[in-house]
Amino acid sequence: MAENKIEIRVSCYAGYRGEETPLRFFLKDRPIEVIKVVDRWLAPDHRYFKILGDDGAIYILRHDIATEQWELILYDRTQPEPAG
Repeated sequence: MAENKIEIRVSCYAGYRGEETPLRFFLKDRPIEVIKVVDRWLAPDHRYFKILGDDGAIYILRHDIATEQWELILYDRTQPEPAG
């Protein structure tokens, strides 16, 4: 089974321990601000972040520790887009 993943650009905050936390990411040229990190977890070679974007969607971002590449591996918009 092939994985559906999209490489993305991510702007991060590096905390005092050097762990990067996404602040915003770009789908093509469209910036999406991170409103909230809902969850985060570690795997042997990757870090995962489940985030709420400013568009009301939930995303899971995966960071490959060895290559420093970021990927979007899940997009879920079950709520209507916020008015604005």
